[in-house]
Amino acid sequence: MLKQVQHDEAFTDISYMKKIISIIAAIFLCTCVFAAELTASFVTSEAAKKDSVEESVSYLKTQISKMTVAAEKRAAWIFLASLQEQMALYEDAQKSYAQAAGIAAGDAEGMPKKTNEQIVLDAVRCALSYGDYATADSYLNSAVRNSKNANVQAYIKLYTQWSALCKADDVAALQEPLVMLQAYLKVDSMNAVKPAVLLTLWYVTGDTSYSQQITKLYPKSIEASIVRGDAQLLPTPFWFFVPKSGEAEQGTGSIAMPEEPKQTAAEKNATASEASVAPARFTKWQLGLFRTESNAKLLADEVKAKGFDAYITTEKRASGTTYFIVLVREDKNGNVADRLRSSGYDCYGVE
Repeated sequence: MLKQVQHDEAFTDISYMKKIISIIAAIFLCTCVFAAELTASFVTSEAAKKDSVEESVSYLKTQISKMTVAAEKRAAWIFLASLQEQMALYEDAQKSYAQAAGIAAGDAEGMPKKTNEQIVLDAVRCALSYGDYATADSYLNSAVRNSKNANVQAYIKLYTQWSALCKADDVAALQEPLVMLQAYLKVDSMNAVKPAVLLTLWYVTGDTSYSQQITKLYPKSIEASIVRGDAQLLPTPFWFFVPKSGEAEQGTGSIAMPEEPKQTAAEKNATASEASVAPARFTKWQLGLFRTESNAKLLADEVKAKGFDAYITTEKRASGTTYFIVLVREDKNGNVADRLRSSGYDCYGVE
């Protein structure tokens, strides 16, 4: 009898334990399912099903706050930022990219791969898009500047010049960033951003040679589509902050400049005669004017390496700003200007 009771108690204990294990397993399973629902892949997929982009953004913000896995939260922030950028909510997008960049985690499964350096550059682009070059500069001068990735460095240089264009108060202040952008066209390490460099030069100067290079060298790029008029340049504030020295027209790439007054045949002959009798002679040629000595030295060293007698001089303006000017001395053959232009450098004569 005692044995029977003990057996029954043991059976009861085993049954009880099985129930406990079943309950724990069920809870664990539910927890796993719940956790799976909060992956970036799941959340972004659900966001795409919403009736409007605004609802998608609201849903993403709510779900991100519930995420606990760093990699998943990082990926969700990136997705939200890209959505906000497409909606032209550049300030919000910049903040979302910054949130993602601040999370020390790898890529989430099933989501696009992106390094934190690339995310920082996304934040820079958005900051520039709404005219906050101070924030853009702070990101550009962060740890990302020490990147070993060549493409990341190329974008850092491009965005640094975009920031300089944002700060330009007038057309004269455009010279330094434009000279730097022109120099980048000759550097192989800048290949990743050359379409963007050419588009910037074309947009700011209106020079058709840049638009022609885009359509010839990068015919399938978005920049080529913009030049041809097949796509529109995004109406970001950035492009409106930049002074322009010429007017670039989409579809033709031509410069809208005022029509020159017509000359009579006699006036044309007189002008031609004066030019042939008294050609201008300059002792030096100016290539660029910079606010920072390092940029001036970069250009001077590049020109020297090509055999030109380049040097740097300074000029202090009435505003108190000191500029660094890159000059090249004329030689005995008198063809330095032609050689400079053949090498891709714009210049003008200085007495």
